[in-house]
Amino acid sequence: MTDFELIVCIVNAGFSQNVMEAAREAGAKGGTIIRGRGSANPESEEFFGLSIQPDKEMILILVSSDIKDAVLKAVYSKCGLPTEGQGIAFTLPVERTSFSK
Repeated sequence: MTDFELIVCIVNAGFSQNVMEAAREAGAKGGTIIRGRGSANPESEEFFGLSIQPDKEMILILVSSDIKDAVLKAVYSKCGLPTEGQGIAFTLPVERTSFSK
């Protein structure tokens, strides 16, 4: 098990602050917001039954492994697929950081 996990959350433009608010309430200290543009095709729009907005924001949040699940749950609850933010989130293990022992 690693000491840290990277939470990656992709939401519709304008919802990154909602993601960060939820993450902070669950114990995260901060994150990095990157603006982007999605490239979904019409078939995926029909498949998921969603109106896909191309402008996106990707939020990167580095957290300790022990709060990962709480932060992920809080973010999804506030900005997940069923919400206006239509967010998806996933985690990646972090093997090393610049402050690792």
